[in-house]
Amino acid sequence: MEMADQLTYKGKPLVRCNNEIYYGNPSDSHVVFIQILSTQEKDGVQVPNKVHVQLLSNDPTLGPNARIIKSSEKTGLYSALDIGHIWLERALSGK
Repeated sequence: MEMADQLTYKGKPLVRCNNEIYYGNPSDSHVVFIQILSTQEKDGVQVPNKVHVQLLSNDPTLGPNARIIKSSEKTGLYSALDIGHIWLERALSGK
């Protein structure tokens, strides 16, 4: 059986399970967590509308709430991925 290609956005992996998406390499210091809160129908397809995005630290010594570095609510998946990418790049570069 052939394995499917991994989804990526701007060169980083995307992993989706139901309404949750993780963006970034799990081995890096930070990842982005996106939760789809609501959808709307466009041309017969359900698309994300209200989306919650968080920049998370992968530091195992921190508690769940302390791992949340930044958090925001966006309209649409692209807006969430866009801000998540910016946050992730800054965090990984140490800025």
